[in-house]
Amino acid sequence: MSNPMQLVKKTVAMDDAPNAVLANSTLAMARATLATEIAALQQLMAQLDTPFVAAIALLLPLRGRVVVTGIGKSGHIARKIAATLASTGTPALFVHPSEASHGDMGMITRDDAVIALSNSGEAVELADIITYTRRFGIPLIGMTREVGSNLGQCADIVLQIPKAEEACPLGLAPTSSTTMMLALGDALAITLLKQRGFTSSDYKVFHPGGTLGKKLLLVKDLMYSGTALPIAHATTLMSEVLVIMSEKTFGCCAIIDETASLIGIITDGDLRRHMQPNLLEQPAGAIMTKSPKTTAQGALAAEALGRMNENKITSLFVLDEAEKLIGIVRMHDLLKAGIG
Repeated sequence: MSNPMQLVKKTVAMDDAPNAVLANSTLAMARATLATEIAALQQLMAQLDTPFVAAIALLLPLRGRVVVTGIGKSGHIARKIAATLASTGTPALFVHPSEASHGDMGMITRDDAVIALSNSGEAVELADIITYTRRFGIPLIGMTREVGSNLGQCADIVLQIPKAEEACPLGLAPTSSTTMMLALGDALAITLLKQRGFTSSDYKVFHPGGTLGKKLLLVKDLMYSGTALPIAHATTLMSEVLVIMSEKTFGCCAIIDETASLIGIITDGDLRRHMQPNLLEQPAGAIMTKSPKTTAQGALAAEALGRMNENKITSLFVLDEAEKLIGIVRMHDLLKAGIG
């Protein structure tokens, strides 16, 4: 006898299966939307010219911050542009134009520059900020479709958005226009990043938390150094090396020469391989494994972890720029820090 619940589940599954015609039309609509926005971005890229160069020249030496503003959908894009600028080395913040009219105008200083977003260039909410920038000689970059608009006429530099077709079939919802604004903001941020020589180390400073921050951790951030290092010389007797290994708890000991250059390593495995009655009387140089695996202090911790996995080891000695031993990093600590 059939289970009633099984019949119900089968019926629901059949009812939920997408109709082929509906699926095709749905995908066609989605692809058409993307194609329209891609076409708009291509227009934007083609017309990128002198005003963009002027904007970069203005923002690059700026002593203050980049204040990004806009209302409605343009406001949402402005927030994202400000966040991207701030995270890539260009101090920036978003100021809501209506709040600016009620006290937040004081957030904008004479050392700042303003980027104002408005598709039509006639957003009334921007009037007070525009007037404020003109009164105090604060540079104003307008991002708008209409060069002849109030924003376009007042701005020192106009980054014109092409009059491309909106993806919205009604031509009402900002779609292609906001996509172009967002992409143009990214172009500004990344160009400034590259012009400044912004590095992954700089990026990490602004992203200390989360997965991104962990990916950007360097070996020097997690290594042990100084008196924590297990170190011996090639002439050190194994009886003393064992004491060092027991005290430092890394399961290994670095063997260095008189110049502090790393010449070998003694691990628990080396002890087992050389187990004999006179082991403790042997010099470390006779037991060590030569040319141990190492990493640089400036290497990404993720790279060090990959090297450990590749060589099936659990720790790496760390060398400085002069190839001198300065630390040790363990797989356990990398995994604990969320690397991997």
